[in-house]
Amino acid sequence: MSRSSPAIRIGAVAYDPKVVTIWEGFLPYFAKRGAEIDYVLYSNYDAQVKANLSGEIDIAWNSPLAWVKSQIASKGACLAIAMRDSDRDLSTKIIVRTNSPFSSLSDLKGKTIAVGASDSPQATLIPLNLVAESGLDPSCDCKVLYHNVMVGKHGDHVGGERDAARALASGAAEAACLLDANYGVFINEGTLDPGTTRVLATTPPFDHCNFTVRASLPSDRWRPFLDALLGMSFEDSEVRAFMEMEGLTKWLPARTTGYTQLEKAVERFNFYGTATGSSET
Repeated sequence: MSRSSPAIRIGAVAYDPKVVTIWEGFLPYFAKRGAEIDYVLYSNYDAQVKANLSGEIDIAWNSPLAWVKSQIASKGACLAIAMRDSDRDLSTKIIVRTNSPFSSLSDLKGKTIAVGASDSPQATLIPLNLVAESGLDPSCDCKVLYHNVMVGKHGDHVGGERDAARALASGAAEAACLLDANYGVFINEGTLDPGTTRVLATTPPFDHCNFTVRASLPSDRWRPFLDALLGMSFEDSEVRAFMEMEGLTKWLPARTTGYTQLEKAVERFNFYGTATGSSET
């Protein structure tokens, strides 16, 4: 990118104060590699999707739900260009108390399922889609107990999941939906006592965040960023701490095959609505 070109504008959602630290830390790395960037923070993913599709920013660091919304709103005119190694092959556990009588998801009929925020892919939409595929309609065959912490940030903050775990532990719910990695965290930190819960069901693997660009954006606008990003090394002391904060050891080219479950959930639950999904951002 020539020195006369404006900085590549990267959008990110401020779900935690560390987001500023991460992007401030990345700025000199990209500048040294001829890909000067600037970052723009948004309070929610809907605003970021709108900014990306309107051209306010060049690249959006999107949640999986923001990716799906981008594709719906643009009628498939977006590209996923990169993701973290940690964004691939995640799964969500639907857990119950160890002494519960449940042996399958169908046993949850008439029971309360604790989930995260209503817009959390991993703690709500994807696991409830699994429940639906088992033959139960979450809207009427069981009670869904939402924990709407920071709605708009798509569950990135994990607070809603922690509250779902607490609901299970307290007896307010018979089941809870937790990202596999967070399940272990909640046991280690004491939110769930060891040995008091077990896994009833596990979703198939799915993918998480990606960097999204408009397909109409000339590649010479985003390619310098992508090349520098994929060249980032965990062994580089300049960026290692920031990569750790972002939860990865390596950036990878994006793939979109891991969003199928979320796409089905959005459609099944009419999450964005037919009119909204087809015309608004």
